[in-house]
Amino acid sequence: MLPYCSINRKEKKSIGEMEQEFLQAMQAFYYEGKAIMSNEEFDNLKEELMWEGSSVVMLSPDEQKLLEAAMAYVSGNPIMTDDEFDQLKLRLKKEGSDIVQEGPRCSLRSRKVYSDLTVDYLKMLLLNVPAAVVALALFFFLDDFTGFEITYLLELPEPFSFIFTWFAALPLIFWVAQAITNVIVKDFLILKGPCPNCGNENLSFFGTILSVPSGGSKNSVKCASCGTELEYDSSTRLITLPEPAEAK
Repeated sequence: MLPYCSINRKEKKSIGEMEQEFLQAMQAFYYEGKAIMSNEEFDNLKEELMWEGSSVVMLSPDEQKLLEAAMAYVSGNPIMTDDEFDQLKLRLKKEGSDIVQEGPRCSLRSRKVYSDLTVDYLKMLLLNVPAAVVALALFFFLDDFTGFEITYLLELPEPFSFIFTWFAALPLIFWVAQAITNVIVKDFLILKGPCPNCGNENLSFFGTILSVPSGGSKNSVKCASCGTELEYDSSTRLITLPEPAEAK
């Protein structure tokens, strides 16, 4: 019996481990033209992930197109140009697709080591928390200033209370919070990725803070673990490790 089919909880693999195995098998087959597990093992793994409700096994049309192009290239019959493939891959990266996320790797052509960047949605959400607190404070101040008229509206009989809360109060708070955030930071993006040298995850902020830009689409980040200078590129969603001659 395969590990992920075992009823023994100590042997059963987590969904994350199974998803990682699935993606590794897909990438090895389509990008490198080799199988790291049998067809039966792959089908069982896919069925188990579908049973667990994993979204990794459900590929979008663009993801299917990318894998077909990769397989065609490996077989010597490319169905799209290198530029078209790179553009499709970059678009999937920006959409957060898992099948294009690869670990540290080297390019023989450029002689550089790369690693992929992903959006840190949690950090981006937390960036809005201070503005949300201010918006709530303003909301309560307005309620107090109007003699608790807003509280009266919130306590109306249903469905009027529900309508006012979800279609007036909360949208207003959200809009105020977004407006405050946009005044302080604009066009912001927080990307994270593993250091190609040691594997430690590092973050980088892209955007404008109080009209002061962070430096464009490229940032220089020093790894918190090994101290290596890394180049974060938000346009290509790549971390580049400098060549030994360039490294500080």
